[in-house]
Amino acid sequence: MNLILFICTGNYYRSRFAEALFNYHAERLALPWRAFSRGLAIHLVDGDLSDDTAAALRSRGIGLAHTAPTRVALSESDLQRAVQVIALDEWEHRPLMREQFPEWERRIRYWSVPDLDRAAVDDALCQIERLVLQQVTLSARSAVASVGTPS
Repeated sequence: MNLILFICTGNYYRSRFAEALFNYHAERLALPWRAFSRGLAIHLVDGDLSDDTAAALRSRGIGLAHTAPTRVALSESDLQRAVQVIALDEWEHRPLMREQFPEWERRIRYWSVPDLDRAAVDDALCQIERLVLQQVTLSARSAVASVGTPS
């Protein structure tokens, strides 16, 4: 199973939405990929999951079983076990990566999905959904390509 890691600040809102969306679609398409998510500063938020994230998943018919039950802090082992690593907002997360995991700062991909202080919930979640669906498509293509590759 290939793992993709979504990183945000609190592992409460954006990364959890990306994780659940990816897992829902990967499961539906029987892809050999699963997502997990982590946060760079989980101490900044309270609770297990953003109400906005839960509502957005519900409105799409995606169960909470597609995301972890609570927030989890990012660790070196998380970075090592993921095939792909995506931080949700370069402006916000690159400095945190540089500070906490300097050897990984340039080894991961960054999207540009701002947090609540810089973007409306609906705008951010729609942007995440578009990007995750693109990622699911890329993962599906890589799964098809690897099936056709001789061992």
